[in-house]
Amino acid sequence: MPRGKRRAADTISDNMDHGQPKRARTSYTSIPTQQSSRRHIRAEDGFSQKRCLTWFQEYTSPDEPETLGPDGMEKFCEDIGVEPENIVMLVLAYKMGATQMGFFSQQEWLKGLTELDCDSAAKMVVKLDYLRSILNDPNSFKSIYRYAYDFAKDSDQRCMDILTAKAMLQLLLGKHWPLYPQFAQFLEQSKYKAINKDQWCNILEFSRTISIDLSNYDIDGAWPVMLDEFVEWLRLQRSQVTSTSGSS
Repeated sequence: MPRGKRRAADTISDNMDHGQPKRARTSYTSIPTQQSSRRHIRAEDGFSQKRCLTWFQEYTSPDEPETLGPDGMEKFCEDIGVEPENIVMLVLAYKMGATQMGFFSQQEWLKGLTELDCDSAAKMVVKLDYLRSILNDPNSFKSIYRYAYDFAKDSDQRCMDILTAKAMLQLLLGKHWPLYPQFAQFLEQSKYKAINKDQWCNILEFSRTISIDLSNYDIDGAWPVMLDEFVEWLRLQRSQVTSTSGSS
């Protein structure tokens, strides 16, 4: 997260928890001037907008000097030691107010990194634990979850395609919602090809309020039809398992 549409959406979750540093590519380390000087920037040094912009330019091309694209994103992630699919990159994009997955504009970069007081990879590495901790606050998590919908879907589409939706739900809820595996299975066999924003927001609310046994789910409540169908499907699955166990 974010890498853009160059890779299949369902790879977003493949390495989301691997935040271990990776060895820099040879082609990157062969640029001695900028790289060696950046290594000597200590995390405690004061913020410099000029240094922040110089750092940004390490990830852009002469053709698009004000846009950090997918190739630059991969290099940036290598420099700070995280995978592009790591959820911390979604939090960083949220802080920047980035509007398109896999891209940071110069304006977004300056906005987010000025707020974080980061003008080097060394400082960014120090901030990673803080960015992850933001997810522990329920209100902040809800804001990031809602942000993720518009950030990840194609800008020319009203809804998020189902492959992207499943990958993003895995990233955001896979570890925290006990019913996520069943919900992912439900989506896999369902007729749904896309998820709208109302459905997206209600999935989070459902994950927070409905018990694992579904005993507090009100079929006459204001839930989207998708969730009514999920509850019906899951209850049927469970009843079939119970029947099979009872007859054996």
